[in-house]
Amino acid sequence: GSRGRGKEPNSLNDASSARALMLEWAEAENMWTRRIAILCQLSFGEKTDTQLLREVIESNLGADTAYSAEFFITKAIGWALRDFARHDPKWVLDFVDEHHPDSALPLAKLSKKEALKHL
Repeated sequence: GSRGRGKEPNSLNDASSARALMLEWAEAENMWTRRIAILCQLSFGEKTDTQLLREVIESNLGADTAYSAEFFITKAIGWALRDFARHDPKWVLDFVDEHHPDSALPLAKLSKKEALKHL
């Protein structure tokens, strides 16, 4: 059971509702809630949902979000990418290339530095 913790998903059957919740959290007013969405797949390795990873990160990039330059968000983005790079370095390199400084949704310098740290 959920032991009174609210509506969090508690089985793989709840993966689609967990995904929907993380997409919602990635655009929350609260920075820490956004950060949870970015970091929710740490150490998932091959089970990482790369589309979800892309969407929660991109929700926090660009001029439209107040958090694109926030340290705890840019650090989390770099951490999530660096962690996934252990499993799929090409995906991470392509993502970083796609989000170059002149793109519509550029990665912060810190995010890029963290993402590429071990590549």
